[in-house]
Amino acid sequence: MRVRFAPSPTGQLHIGGARTALYNWLAARHDDGTFVLRIEDTDRERSTPENTAHILEALEWLGLDWDEGPFSQADHEPRHRAVVEQLLADGRAYRTNATADDVRAWKDEHGDDRGFRGKPEEEGAVRLRVPDDGETVIEDLIRGATTFKNVHLDDPVIARADGSPLYNLAVAVDDLDAGITDVIRGVDHLSNTQKQVLVLEALGEKPPRYAHLSLLHGPDGKKLSKRHGAESVQDLRDKGYLPEAVRNYLALLGWGDADDETLISTDELVKRFDFSSVTQAPAQFDDAKLRWINGRYLHALDQAELTARLEAFVGRDDLGPAVAIAGEKIQTLAEFWPLCGFIWDGPGDDPKAREKWLGPDNAAALKAADAALDSLSEWSLDSIEAALRGVVESMDVKPNAVFQPVRVALAGTTVSPGIFETLELLGRDESLKRLRAAI
Repeated sequence: MRVRFAPSPTGQLHIGGARTALYNWLAARHDDGTFVLRIEDTDRERSTPENTAHILEALEWLGLDWDEGPFSQADHEPRHRAVVEQLLADGRAYRTNATADDVRAWKDEHGDDRGFRGKPEEEGAVRLRVPDDGETVIEDLIRGATTFKNVHLDDPVIARADGSPLYNLAVAVDDLDAGITDVIRGVDHLSNTQKQVLVLEALGEKPPRYAHLSLLHGPDGKKLSKRHGAESVQDLRDKGYLPEAVRNYLALLGWGDADDETLISTDELVKRFDFSSVTQAPAQFDDAKLRWINGRYLHALDQAELTARLEAFVGRDDLGPAVAIAGEKIQTLAEFWPLCGFIWDGPGDDPKAREKWLGPDNAAALKAADAALDSLSEWSLDSIEAALRGVVESMDVKPNAVFQPVRVALAGTTVSPGIFETLELLGRDESLKRLRAAI
């Protein structure tokens, strides 16, 4: 098996493209095949080196290593032009100045279900000759065989008047030259596939097998877009998702085996992946589901590995003690600093928390907590908890009436790691300093 991922560098790699890349990678790894990376950069106005770099960075972060490439489609233009000339010389293509109006006039005369056939001219764009008889068949691993009667197909334009190739000619030739056996891409390419099959058949070559993946939808059932929070791979990385969790989740968007599991390691995905389990129905992208899966992966990391990943994400190398008391409370790497940053930066400033928990009604609880903690001969988790629970008992109040004012005094907000663990980590001097500042 030889598969290829062929993104256009007109922007960053988004979720749909990442899933396509993943399915190509899984198919290649499952069959001990070859994963080829080709950058389809023939759109010179919109394709940029920066976007190409973003795509490569995204694939590397996802862990989708390629075996050949990255190749530039634009570099292959001399070969594409040569094929156009070959098709012209063989009578399989012709030049014509036919416009959209001419095509419409043809349809008006011959009927909308009759494919356009132009008259050869000395100059003009190049169209491929489509035979009137026979059928064009697309063998699809997901959707089965799709058949188009040739009489209904227009002669497609394959090159501009200056000889520069168009997309469908270039893609067909590149797939042929690279020996691609299976083309795995979105169903939105299905209309292109018939044209590429026609090009290959005109060259006397057998088309590859195809697998057209369903589109991704948002929770509302509509095509995934930015209004659903659809993001690039880098956005997912910057939000603190783990690449192994993203691989797991993307694999489930349109694929699932008989075991119907949710958490599947990458090694297991490679072992199980098969197109017989890829569905035709659109899959729904759900941020909440991805976040849940990420949390499961994150909590499965041992403390040393989680600390290393958090330190790389945050850009600090002293997070170990805080990770030990906060790791179970976060589901993404990005949630760590908002939860624990006060340990280093000092209390935050949450006006609602301050108004509710640091007002005159809470002064007695804060003073009692300060006194109890200041009297400790040993600053340990057990002694801190005993001291604060003693305050709760002596004041005859609910624990929250003492713990929350102390929490807000330490953190500046109502969300933090466990209050006893936080006090132990901050130490006696810093803890009492913050309590007295709040008082």
